Amino acid sequence: MSAQTLENLENTAPDPTPGTVVVELDASASLAELTELVNGACDRAEDGSEHGALILRLTAGTDDDGWPADLAVHQVNRWERAVRRIERLGALTMTVADGTLTGPLVDVFLAADHRIAGTRLRLVLRDRDGLPWPGMTLYRLAHQLGVARARRVLLAASVDATEAHTAGLADEITSDPDRPWAALAELAPARGPEFAVRRRLLLEATTTTFEEAIGPHLAACDRVIRRRGQAFRED
Repeated sequence: MSAQTLENLENTAPDPTPGTVVVELDASASLAELTELVNGACDRAEDGSEHGALILRLTAGTDDDGWPADLAVHQVNRWERAVRRIERLGALTMTVADGTLTGPLVDVFLAADHRIAGTRLRLVLRDRDGLPWPGMTLYRLAHQLGVARARRVLLAASVDATEAHTAGLADEITSDPDRPWAALAELAPARGPEFAVRRRLLLEATTTTFEEAIGPHLAACDRVIRRRGQAFRED
């Protein structure tokens, strides 16, 4: 799936779903521009349909399109908070990417609920100094893969599509430009605020004790039970 084949993704959807927001993030954009685009995309998704979705199309760059050399830490902080919004969004999130992803775009790819990789995808984790960027990419890799597997990924120069899929960093590999829309249809049950509750419980599971976690889990179960009971009474 190349950037070219996805150029008009929003306008060529075979069956556009109301509330779906499609935003392109280009590797050549500055960190400030990317931060603004991500925050704007989240704003639009939050203001849209209750069962909406956010598709982030990542336009690949080169190995040199990593983290800018002239960054200030407050810019990185704003960026990390913007990416965190993706992970906590009330809408289903999806990333679609092919080619080389470096720097901030790797963050976005790893933050989505569903990740579609093109056959030429490469995730480059090494920065300009030859070492992995020490930002929240490391945190996400450790949470998603475990420390041992994350360490092996960090020692690699890059991760290709097959390796990303095998590791669980990418959910599927395709060359079909219409695949995101088909995937949205398949993921329809996850399009709504209740899925966001499940996602939050999952994200917090590795950093929360059982005693701390059981309250929010029981509250979520109670909402489901009450909703089912109301539906039963109405029937």
